[in-house]
Amino acid sequence: MAKKQILMSLFNEVLNAKKHLEDVVAATPLTQNLNLSDEFKSTILLKREDLQIVRSYKIRGAYNKISSLNEKEKVNGIVCASAGNHAQGVAYSCNLLHIKGKIYMPKTTPKQKVKQVQLFGKSFVEIVLTGDTFDDAYASATADAIKNHKTFIHPFDDEKVIAGQGTVGLEILESYTKPIDYVFVPIGGGGLASGLSEVFKHLSPNTKIIGVEPKGAPSMKTSIEENKNTPLNTIDKFVDGAAVKQVGDKTFEICRYNLEDIILVPEGKVCTTILRLYNEEAMVVEPAGALTIAALDFYKDKIKGKTVVCVVSGSNNDIERTAEIKERSLLYEGLMHYFMIQFPQRPGALKEFVNNILGPDDDITYFQFAKKNSREKGSVVVGLELKKKKDILPIKMKMTQYGFEFQYLNDNHDLFTQLIG
Repeated sequence: MAKKQILMSLFNEVLNAKKHLEDVVAATPLTQNLNLSDEFKSTILLKREDLQIVRSYKIRGAYNKISSLNEKEKVNGIVCASAGNHAQGVAYSCNLLHIKGKIYMPKTTPKQKVKQVQLFGKSFVEIVLTGDTFDDAYASATADAIKNHKTFIHPFDDEKVIAGQGTVGLEILESYTKPIDYVFVPIGGGGLASGLSEVFKHLSPNTKIIGVEPKGAPSMKTSIEENKNTPLNTIDKFVDGAAVKQVGDKTFEICRYNLEDIILVPEGKVCTTILRLYNEEAMVVEPAGALTIAALDFYKDKIKGKTVVCVVSGSNNDIERTAEIKERSLLYEGLMHYFMIQFPQRPGALKEFVNNILGPDDDITYFQFAKKNSREKGSVVVGLELKKKKDILPIKMKMTQYGFEFQYLNDNHDLFTQLIG
């Protein structure tokens, strides 16, 4: 009974948040995507939170929390820690409410993101670059909050923040009055999934809420399986908008009660989806924003003939990551392959390799001498981009046939990381 009372209280908070955000947050469109609908034989609807003014849903929770502060708290100011979307939401909220805010970001944060935060916050925010990781920035921010009696604005584990994010769910149900079978929602710390799922439990209880996490940071799925909020020792930070070592205590309790399932999506699959959305739909999404669409493949049998909503959470993608996104996509799709090959130290060896080993559509995209083992042979790291996944088998066979000794690096993570990065 206590849990139900808490959840009813949260639902009421979401309703209140909707009123607070009416003149601040754009009611983003919910539109059917024809290509995805045709591919999955379903009605696929995209909730376009990437079209918010700060290009993510984070403004909802940040503004709802900051606007709820009492006068003394507003005068004392606020602090937060973030390397991305939360920082922009907080900065914009400070600007709108004329509240001083200090935003701690890791020194490794790209200049483009730092500039965006300052742009949204203008003279009302001070940016402090500290440490190399989010954890470093978080420690500095919380220490500042305690020392100077400021309010710390948590990115997800706060009822007001969760309620603000939950307004995404209200908008979905206002926009689409027919039954919705599934909603796919990305999970980082769990704020969006918690708020949205609570709305659907009250207003559309037959809708199945499917959480989506990056495979390299399965913090919510791990916690639910362990039946306790469990921190991860290491994570892949590539899907930076949804890669956290530990979810919130509040969000964990809500998600384990409300979610039907959690899908883990490989980072390479996310990259393939980012490129596809750009090429086919002219949509620019960040890795976390592509998560829910990337997850559809893993549920294709269950969603056939159903109505499905995918929350596209944000579009703050750094253009400098494009090469890495393409590389990860090609590796995942089996179209990029790396070898350490023992090349004979004689004229014509490379020409022989190209003529005898490679097909007409295969391309050498990386060629680096690693070391010379002897007078006769030298180690060369070679990257090959293929047009078809199946073409890798004849390449390996022909290298053996023509006497090129090699190590296949794609399957050797440690060596791959050392040689390629």
